[in-house]
Amino acid sequence: MIPALEVRNLSKEYHGNLAVKDVSYSLAADTVVALVGPNGAGKTTCFNMLHGQVRQDRGEILLGGQHIGMFSPRERLKLGIARTFQITETFLSMSVIENVQIAILAFKGELMSGFRSLGKRYFDDAAYILELVGLIHLMDRECTKLAYGDLKRVEFAIALASRPRILLLDEPTAGMSTKERYAIMDAVVKIAREFHNTILFTEHDMDVVFRHAERILVMDQGALIADGSPEAVRADSYVQKVYFGSGEF
Repeated sequence: MIPALEVRNLSKEYHGNLAVKDVSYSLAADTVVALVGPNGAGKTTCFNMLHGQVRQDRGEILLGGQHIGMFSPRERLKLGIARTFQITETFLSMSVIENVQIAILAFKGELMSGFRSLGKRYFDDAAYILELVGLIHLMDRECTKLAYGDLKRVEFAIALASRPRILLLDEPTAGMSTKERYAIMDAVVKIAREFHNTILFTEHDMDVVFRHAERILVMDQGALIADGSPEAVRADSYVQKVYFGSGEF
């Protein structure tokens, strides 16, 4: 079976230093996978290459068997790769549902014609997504008036607006309480199951990782040092050594 996403010998160098070193893995469809590692391990660089913001120096990226390593972020979005960021990116002066409507318009290539006159354009589609992420009751509220956890949910809804095959979540629970972290990741997993999304997420809270990931990829100093089930990764002596003293394992 062709993997939903595959990377082969992915590498990126900055000023003579390898930020990512010959990383290879594949993701099956309908799976929830965590990419973890200490600060500076290369996780964000990997995400940037998968999304197309950074071009790899070496290696290949395949989406459903199609080589996409030279494609722009917009081209990858059209093919089914969506991403959230560590810092939330929303139109703060607009309402929650307007943010999702704009995301739908952008995905459909209708943004310039509809930005100033949203009205009811794709209103039902946007409302459906907000229902999924638990924000329908806040759909008319301006994003500037939202709590941080709700802003992260809005960003998740915006990512879902393109109906992605692959969803890259960069620190989706950063800045949240433990209860909020579990709630949003519970929603992520539920939606992944319902829509057959493949989820790849980075996360520093290992309780969240072990609670929600089916598989864990571990990076250190740009290299992939472990790849397996949560149980196997937790028991890996080398992973324990890398994280020793961090309080994360």
